[in-house]
Amino acid sequence: MKFPVKTTVALLVLGTGAAVGYPRVNTWWKERGKPSYRQTEVTRGEIVAVVNSTGTVQPVLRVEVGTFVSGPIKKLHVGYNDEVKAGQLMAEIDPRIYEAAVARDQASLATREAEVQRCEALYEQSDHDAQRAVALREENEDYISDTELDQFKYNHLGAKAQLAVAMAGVKQAEANLQNSAANLEYTRITSPVDGIVIDQKIEEGQTLAAQFQTPQLFVVAPNMREKMRVFASVDEADIGLIREAKDRGEKVHFTVDAYPDDLFEGTIYQVRMNPTTTQNVVTYPVVVEASNPDLKLLPGMTANLSFEIEQREDVLKIPNAALRFFPRIEQVRPEDRKLLDGTGGGEDADDLKKDDAEAGQRSATQTAEANQQRNRRHVWVVEGEHLKAIEIVTGLSDYKWTELVSGKIEEGQKLVTGLDTSS
Repeated sequence: MKFPVKTTVALLVLGTGAAVGYPRVNTWWKERGKPSYRQTEVTRGEIVAVVNSTGTVQPVLRVEVGTFVSGPIKKLHVGYNDEVKAGQLMAEIDPRIYEAAVARDQASLATREAEVQRCEALYEQSDHDAQRAVALREENEDYISDTELDQFKYNHLGAKAQLAVAMAGVKQAEANLQNSAANLEYTRITSPVDGIVIDQKIEEGQTLAAQFQTPQLFVVAPNMREKMRVFASVDEADIGLIREAKDRGEKVHFTVDAYPDDLFEGTIYQVRMNPTTTQNVVTYPVVVEASNPDLKLLPGMTANLSFEIEQREDVLKIPNAALRFFPRIEQVRPEDRKLLDGTGGGEDADDLKKDDAEAGQRSATQTAEANQQRNRRHVWVVEGEHLKAIEIVTGLSDYKWTELVSGKIEEGQKLVTGLDTSS
């Protein structure tokens, strides 16, 4: 049976098309199945490493203004947020009982001074009597006996002692008057420093009792425009870096929620040595000082701090995503696959997890050596249909980039950072 001509021609056309199109289809299919990678270029620039923490804004000094005397508050002259000068009147306590005490002690002093005058007169009289007795005895021993002479003599000494007692009584009365006058002055509450009233603990008419402890009336914060302090807690793992940054005079930048668009700058004032342990986490207080000319920083605000630990300029920067990328073994060229199967001394993701799990079993020397070796890493570049590994040594890191210390990588070279799943 013979095939029709049309059928034969159709078969010839299909066969020819298949012979011509198969290589192209095969190539297209291979390209379609080939993995696509996200890549980022190596750049040159600055890297700044930071340690982040949170802290609380507080004034440099909080002066608590109290009262030494008791009584009802008669008048308040200042309140919250008022700026005061040293010696400025802030409040008055009812002075009536203290004014009465001053008047009483003034009268007592006047009485003591009059007593001194009376004793001076008696002393002068006894002195004259004694002198006359001595003169009579010298004129004739029979005019006055020894007993009478002794009586005049010791009367004079007694008058002298009475005068001394009276003069001491004057000093005592003066001291009592000074005490009463001081208590009267204490009814006027004045500011001991220049500053801003950040807390008021009393109201007019409130009665104060200062017998057992000094009541607090106000809290004044001096020099709030000049500087404020931020008290932060830093983990013990970073405190060594913080101390080195302090020695170098590195800056600290921070923000507060009240002004999210403003960046504040300060310096590390102090790294305190009193640790705090919370659920086995040890932290140390770090005090940061910052200027506050606009009074934007208020006591109690929460600050988000970034301590500049170290800075590198004009260095090659590796994207951190390239350091975190670990390919599958079939994606890697044959000569680099030993880095992933554990026979080539490289570190893949499982190796890093294993190192972390075994960290508690190492000696201190082994831990130090392992930390040093962690700077030796591999990054991946596309070479044909596979990925090629490049060994590098890393340095300083920030949130996005890591310094390239050594390795066969050039500026502008693209490194694989992940699989592109968008296509």
